[in-house]
Amino acid sequence: MTARRRDGVSVEAMRARIREAGLRVTAPRVAVLRQLLAASSPVTHAALSEALAPAGWDRATLYRNLIDLTDAEILQRSDVGDHVWRFEVRAGNASGAHAEAQHPHFVCGDCGDVVCLPIEAVHVSGGRGLPKSLGTGVVEIQVKGLCDRCA
Repeated sequence: MTARRRDGVSVEAMRARIREAGLRVTAPRVAVLRQLLAASSPVTHAALSEALAPAGWDRATLYRNLIDLTDAEILQRSDVGDHVWRFEVRAGNASGAHAEAQHPHFVCGDCGDVVCLPIEAVHVSGGRGLPKSLGTGVVEIQVKGLCDRCA
């Protein structure tokens, strides 16, 4: 029987996606993907390191794997203005549960929490005098305000 994660993505599917990207399937890469697939929002390197430290993974190994998986377009990274990269699985790469390509994020201006928003939550269209990239969807959108806990 195939082991499946709670979101329906099997470990085998994660391994296949890593191989398809031309990378070796290693235990740290699978551990990183498992952790990111289980997350409800983008994850920082520090948070990932803290979560995986009990399993024996060091910060440098995890960072190298985050970069390798990002370069292979399995992950995407965002900076919400605090100069800290946050990582999440790209849509169509093992799971699209919360990582649609170029989806908007909500950033709390008080506590700093970052939440993925559905793509339809923000509508942006190109228009006269606006950059053409707004019409192509190749933009990063961040909505800032106060979360429910901080409001």
